[in-house]
Amino acid sequence: MKIMVAIKRVVDYAVKIRVKPDKSGVETKNVKMSMNPFCEIALEEALRIKQSGLASEVVAVSIGPVQFSETLRTGLAMGADRAIHVEAPENIYPLTIAKILKALVDVEKPGLLLLGKQAIDNDQNQTGQMVAGLLRWPQGTFASKVVLDKEKQVATVDREVDGGIETLCLDLPAVITTDLRLNQPRYATLPNIMKAKSKPIKKFTPQDLNVEIKSDFEVVEVTEPPKRKAGLILSSVDELIDKLKIEARVI
Repeated sequence: MKIMVAIKRVVDYAVKIRVKPDKSGVETKNVKMSMNPFCEIALEEALRIKQSGLASEVVAVSIGPVQFSETLRTGLAMGADRAIHVEAPENIYPLTIAKILKALVDVEKPGLLLLGKQAIDNDQNQTGQMVAGLLRWPQGTFASKVVLDKEKQVATVDREVDGGIETLCLDLPAVITTDLRLNQPRYATLPNIMKAKSKPIKKFTPQDLNVEIKSDFEVVEVTEPPKRKAGLILSSVDELIDKLKIEARVI
């Protein structure tokens, strides 16, 4: 079985985000970029499935400008067998991404498609669900545990919901999106980083896949959240109760 993993290049999670002066988005020039943390978890899960003998190949896929190939090299260094880069504008939205992924699935014929549940740059949490709908494949979102049965061709997924853990049994092929508690991604070692430089990255364009790039919605303005007021140090419980009653009006 082949596993396809979609990965995205985002502003590193440790970087303090700055809004552009024109409020059109966040500043990405001269900013450290890295693989989306949820995508790292998805790739790690694919590699573990392969190591257990349940998959024969892991293919990493990324959709974006030429710089996204750097993130694919990181995926190859982690252990992916090969990579596919669809060169496209940076600001394309989930439905277009889902259409491109569907087209790649039609080409590659994987038995499992893994994605992070969301990207930390826009937090939209839509692509996995959309591509599952386009493919008409079963989906398990927010996965905290994945168990494959190769003989029965099913995947058992524990997913995190508001009330606790929900367990689903999915017929393969399927789409699974990964949550934080699924695993701890590995670090790419120096020898693997060197080996990754010689691994193939296949290039596509949306036109090659017969996908039209168009905007489904428009970002009107990006603003910083209001600054929080400094807290107060109170001298007694009675003073706290007065503040909650009179100022906050919550009791």
